[in-house]
Amino acid sequence: MIDFWPLIGIVIITVGLALKLNTLLVILVAGVSTGLVADIAVMDILSILGQSFTQNRYMSLFILILPMIGILERFGLRQRAEQMIGSMKKASVSKILMTYLLLRKVTNGMGLSIGGHPAMIRPLIAPMAEAAAEKESPNLSDEKRQSIRALSAASENFGNFFSQLLFIGTGGILLIKGVMTDNNLDVKLETMALWALPTAIASFVVFVIFSKITEARLLKSQSNNDASVAANADAQKEG
Repeated sequence: MIDFWPLIGIVIITVGLALKLNTLLVILVAGVSTGLVADIAVMDILSILGQSFTQNRYMSLFILILPMIGILERFGLRQRAEQMIGSMKKASVSKILMTYLLLRKVTNGMGLSIGGHPAMIRPLIAPMAEAAAEKESPNLSDEKRQSIRALSAASENFGNFFSQLLFIGTGGILLIKGVMTDNNLDVKLETMALWALPTAIASFVVFVIFSKITEARLLKSQSNNDASVAANADAQKEG
């Protein structure tokens, strides 16, 4: 019979994260519990935990930059970004999203986080993109609105995912650095961040092309629908 008790750590992590408990504490309890179930001595468990911490010591650098990021955000970083995007009165859907995408990548490169779907996309970027589309086509259908909202969410994904390694103090790049060092691969953080730049640029170009095509397709389709509705209304009046 298969013994599933050594997998108790997975259950603890799943339940702990679902209950939104302290992440570090949940992982620590899961690790210790798994070790005890697997008949590993307590001192050996502590030794393994300590070794894992030292092997990933570069991750501690991320903690050092958190106060700086918090201070910048506390003094209105996000508000300034909102003002800059909000000043684009005559912008189109693609221009608004491209501006936000570029801003997201630049701030990511500085280790700052001004975005996120609940913080920027839902209350600011998506409504602005919809308003810009309504200037071109006042009778915007619900389907087209949903497509614009999805495109707005995609701008956040492209901005965050493909540029999060541009800053040498982010957790992801520090974790990669720690793993490579443990495997005797000496790669500098600056070099790793530099190699992340082509991906960030390529993703920006791809999104620009995609957003332009999507916007033209949406507006053309909406214009055809508007023309069809107007023609039917005229026909009914004549009848």
